[in-house]
Amino acid sequence: QVQLVESGGGLVQPGGSLRLSCAASGSRVSIYRMGWYRQAPGKQRELVAAIGSAGTTVYADSVKGRFTISRDNAKNTVYLQMNSLKPEDTAVYYCGTGLLSFTSWGQGTQVTVSS
Repeated sequence: QVQLVESGGGLVQPGGSLRLSCAASGSRVSIYRMGWYRQAPGKQRELVAAIGSAGTTVYADSVKGRFTISRDNAKNTVYLQMNSLKPEDTAVYYCGTGLLSFTSWGQGTQVTVSS
């Protein structure tokens, strides 16, 4: 079982930036897909961005052009750079990983965008 530890959430004003990090344990993580989901109060969990082992990325339409996902396989870490944040980006962000589908999850980190 892969263990994931997220960091980097917090409170930011609209238009600001945050970078989330997710460190994964396990020797085979470098071949897994990694990504970020988010869940706002009263809403379903939704995919934000994902990245394959070779670097192929996918983004939700709502974050394209504002968020960038990247990974460092040497560190078993995935990052989410979030720019031009909006109040509607407020949610708990979860890191996930798995060979095909996401089967391991982090504990979540709160991101709040508010003035």
